[in-house]
Amino acid sequence: MEKKIEDNIWFHCSNSSVRRAARQLRQLYGDAMGMTDLRGTQFSLLSQIRHLKEPTQKELAQVMIMDLSALGHTLKLLIRDGLVELVPDEKDRRARRVRLTPAGEQRQDELVAAWQNAQRRFDKVFGAERSEEFRRALAFIASDEFAAAYAAADEGEEDQTH
Repeated sequence: MEKKIEDNIWFHCSNSSVRRAARQLRQLYGDAMGMTDLRGTQFSLLSQIRHLKEPTQKELAQVMIMDLSALGHTLKLLIRDGLVELVPDEKDRRARRVRLTPAGEQRQDELVAAWQNAQRRFDKVFGAERSEEFRRALAFIASDEFAAAYAAADEGEEDQTH
């Protein structure tokens, strides 16, 4: 007899379900993006750095929902490989900005087409509309608004979500 999805322990835990799905997506996107020495987090960082146009380390950590220490560890590898560099902020010399090197821009460009293929395949299988709804739900879960409502729920306050 086939086991129903609801019979799995992970089905009853949002955190476990998201982590399980993330592992699956990491494998699928990794396969679709081909042989690369960059991990998904590193590609995401390169893309986010390019999008934000030289963010400070603090800004980048906030957007990626990473602590500065984890970000620093990941950046260290990208710096070692010549893909990013840290430069002083022109207005606040204590802050450091993260910039793609020409090699980093080239590597990000090379991987974007493969990522677009992976994303197109995801949308085809999951459905474009469902994909957008899914990303909106995940963006909300990753938001400060959700974190505040989650904390308030523990304090017995009324629901502050949608």
